[in-house]
Amino acid sequence: MQEQYRTPAREGVHETETNRSRFICAIAPVATERDARDFVARIRRTHPTATHNCFAYVLGADAAVQKAGDDGEPGGTAGVPMLQMLLRRDVRYAVAVVTRYYGGVKLGAGGLIRAYGGAVGEALDALGTVTRRRFRLAAVTVDHQRAGKVENDLRATGREVRDVRYGQSVTIEIGLPDSDVDAFRAWLADTTAGTAVLELGGEAYGEA
Repeated sequence: MQEQYRTPAREGVHETETNRSRFICAIAPVATERDARDFVARIRRTHPTATHNCFAYVLGADAAVQKAGDDGEPGGTAGVPMLQMLLRRDVRYAVAVVTRYYGGVKLGAGGLIRAYGGAVGEALDALGTVTRRRFRLAAVTVDHQRAGKVENDLRATGREVRDVRYGQSVTIEIGLPDSDVDAFRAWLADTTAGTAVLELGGEAYGEA
């Protein structure tokens, strides 16, 4: 399973020019394939007179869903190099649309591949990405007397405290890297004199 991946920091647009053709790359983080398709449709509505609106998107931490479209460019010269750029940069849960306004100079297959892939790479550089790492969801249950210190210590050591619930005891939900579970268990036992209970849950991805 993928330990980490990158995703666009935000939705945005970056424009480049190659031999008088304008290449406008719109990129956005997306959670589902429907989100990706809706984004592609929105960009096409924004640029109805463009020569081409080519797209690529990748979903899943392991890139389980990969789609690309050339929108009239010669097969394999637009959507595929865009997709390859996303994959090469380890970008996931992302959609890119490159809008081309033809400038009168033919680029040839190699030129198109470089232009479309390059437009995505430059947009990622300009807009930035965030890294998400795989972690294990965990719940720490501790008595009220120790809960405040445990929570403060967790935050002070940079742990991701996701939720705190108060009842007969206090449950603190956190995210742990798999490699850190054993050391954390030992630290928790030491800090709470063995009174805290650690329950491990499923896996998720969070911002690094």
